[in-house]
Amino acid sequence: MKRRDFIDAGLKSAIAFTIVPRRVLGGPRFVAPSDKIQVGFIGVGKQSLYLLRGLNSCAEVVIQAACDVDRNKLDYFVKEATNAQGAAGKPKSSIGKYGYYPELLASASVDAVVIATPDHWHAQIAVDAAKAKKDIYCEKPLALTIAEGRAMVNASRKYEVVFQTGSMQRSSFNFRQAAELVYNGYIGDVKEINVSVGEPVKQCDLPSMSIPDYLDWDMWIGPSLYRGYHPILSPPIEDDKWAWWRGYRDFGGGYITDWGAHMFDIVQWALDMDNGGPVQFIPPEAPQAEKGLTYVYEHGTRVNHVDWGEPNAIQFIGTEGSIEVSRSFLKTNPTALASQNLTVNDKRLYYSDNHYQDWVKAIQNRSKPICDVEIGQRTSTICNAINIAYELQRNLRWDPVKEEFDDSFANMMRSRPYRGNWNFNDF
Repeated sequence: MKRRDFIDAGLKSAIAFTIVPRRVLGGPRFVAPSDKIQVGFIGVGKQSLYLLRGLNSCAEVVIQAACDVDRNKLDYFVKEATNAQGAAGKPKSSIGKYGYYPELLASASVDAVVIATPDHWHAQIAVDAAKAKKDIYCEKPLALTIAEGRAMVNASRKYEVVFQTGSMQRSSFNFRQAAELVYNGYIGDVKEINVSVGEPVKQCDLPSMSIPDYLDWDMWIGPSLYRGYHPILSPPIEDDKWAWWRGYRDFGGGYITDWGAHMFDIVQWALDMDNGGPVQFIPPEAPQAEKGLTYVYEHGTRVNHVDWGEPNAIQFIGTEGSIEVSRSFLKTNPTALASQNLTVNDKRLYYSDNHYQDWVKAIQNRSKPICDVEIGQRTSTICNAINIAYELQRNLRWDPVKEEFDDSFANMMRSRPYRGNWNFNDF
């Protein structure tokens, strides 16, 4: 059976046997607080172990299944998940192991999925999971392309699934405090924002090497254009921390979508732009420069991709003060702003202090979580547009409503070519 035929058959089974998930039997897709949410992991590399710890801390979550094209990583994750659930006092159960994600989606015992694959798989798996009526937690950046992100939103809305994007900085004090201070005008009108993250994506120039026998490389490539195996793209389990698939086009978006998906997301939040975005992208004048791009909002606020003195951090500059924030610090001018208590008249942003528990709560309530799929799409769109502007090296106007550039070449780059019969938009 051809690979795509196999997947099509699996998806048809998933849809046929999970039209009515286990949780809906007691009401309109309601999960009682005492009920368990049975979760399947799709993609179990390094990041999945962080997600395992976070989700296992939620009493309502039971890890039920796992899937990966790397057999060694799959075996290791299942062992870790089994031990973690036992240590947490959860009932011991056999965690299903799958080499192909449609088989996992076909399981009626799986209520929700965690997508922690490389970025080039996010859209295909998320759309298929929505069709199978599984709630979704998808790692950031949401999508490899602008068009893929919009398809993920559309599928999630059509099939009414709860979708949390893994932009977990929204669930931490430093970033919420900074965003609320900016949002409520405590530093006056914000004129300039500096975001310090690494360089844009680049073409993959790695040599091809022999494929390990434990890895289904053809399935790892999936919908992307085929290229030969290299361990930097999918390293063995003992070297997984050195994986850098995200640095190369067709698989990731460089540091722009890696750390940028976190930092540009907080900019969106602070400026109350979760349903909008910038209107212009201005690349640096120096050819092939890896820093120096500016994007501009309709109200005039400029966001600069520059090294301003701190790595992976944001600097908000207003007419009456400034705020600098990262995961390790919150610095303000005036200094007292860092511990400022908001007043009853201030507007509050969505509160979450646990990104995983917030997803669980949203599943129980059938509500939108703190980083809903639309929010993830808006942030990943900015990241992808930045990469496009760097590559084309010309100013681009952007319509955040139509999600279109004023440039025909840039508009073609909103999507990408797909291999074989893959079609993530078929829903």
